[in-house]
Amino acid sequence: MQFSARRSFSLSFVRLALAALVTLATTAMAAQEKRPPAALWKQLESRPAIVEGRAVAPKTIYVFMDANCPFCTKFWSDARPWVDGGKVKLRYLMIGILTPTSLGKAAAILADKDPTQALAAHERAHIPESATTLATGDPQPLGERGLQPLARIPPAIRTQLEANRKLMAAFGIEGTPGLVWRDDAGAVHARSGAPASALPSILGPR
Repeated sequence: MQFSARRSFSLSFVRLALAALVTLATTAMAAQEKRPPAALWKQLESRPAIVEGRAVAPKTIYVFMDANCPFCTKFWSDARPWVDGGKVKLRYLMIGILTPTSLGKAAAILADKDPTQALAAHERAHIPESATTLATGDPQPLGERGLQPLARIPPAIRTQLEANRKLMAAFGIEGTPGLVWRDDAGAVHARSGAPASALPSILGPR
């Protein structure tokens, strides 16, 4: 599952988009995956990212993430066994597309003295809320509790967020979380959404 990557300032539009995505969750994983050009992987490697996991983990996954996305929070929570077990390193590229506060929240995380801890604290705090809203079948963006969006985004961070958004679009990813990874043969894969059932094939064995 994932949030639509189209900017929305209307709550009713967000609800309609999310309802459609709940329906799309029944689509086979292969239908959601894309095979982007391998050259785009080099661009990912050069992008500044929020990194968590063991530096020498055998697998690296890139994650396009919106701070207001409950599906992103679910992925963050579901991925703990792979990250904590040293099997996967996650590199998060923040974007701000879901609601009017998304950009400011992403900027607040990036501007923190420890962005990795700031992101982890934000996601951990919203796990119960995320589970509740996803269970309703009418998922909503995460609430405003906790992380305060930056009112004034520094130009360098704004440039970084815009570059992340454009790179996400270049991969053909249309929703968050957007995942990019390489399989054992080195082929690059990308997909929108990260249902728990798909994680073993993306992240590998625990």
